[in-house]
Amino acid sequence: MTALNRVPSLMVRAGTASAFAIAAVGGSVVIPGVASDAAAATPATKALQVAASKKGAPYRYGATGPGRFDCSGLTLYSYKKAGKKLPRTAAQQYNKSHHISAKSRKAGDLVFFHSGSSVYHVGIYAGKGKIWHAPKTGDVVRLQKIWTKSVWYGRVK
Repeated sequence: MTALNRVPSLMVRAGTASAFAIAAVGGSVVIPGVASDAAAATPATKALQVAASKKGAPYRYGATGPGRFDCSGLTLYSYKKAGKKLPRTAAQQYNKSHHISAKSRKAGDLVFFHSGSSVYHVGIYAGKGKIWHAPKTGDVVRLQKIWTKSVWYGRVK
């Protein structure tokens, strides 16, 4: 038995393990708002992972990455990295997506914020009522709780 094979039993006895130790033995580390490896095969979960990887990137109006983003620039960039093409603005992305109900939303779906019939913001659903998004000037890409009921959901085709 190699040392690596013995590490998991030591971790069980100790009751804790570092992310490095888990990775060394082929385990996985859970990051809030990011899908598991098993779910990572879909473009939606890949886009979610890309958006999460941009945590802390500054907001800049009209920016589409890779270092700065506005809201629709982040979704466009994330889905492009996942192999899907989206139009540039939040409203255009809403019109291009397959509209779904809140009950059928899944991690990686788009969340569109609206006032009346006008879409003004978009993020990527992370699960548990949260989204990854580029909020506004002076802010950064971050995970945040959905703050209003004035949202629609879309699935990228």
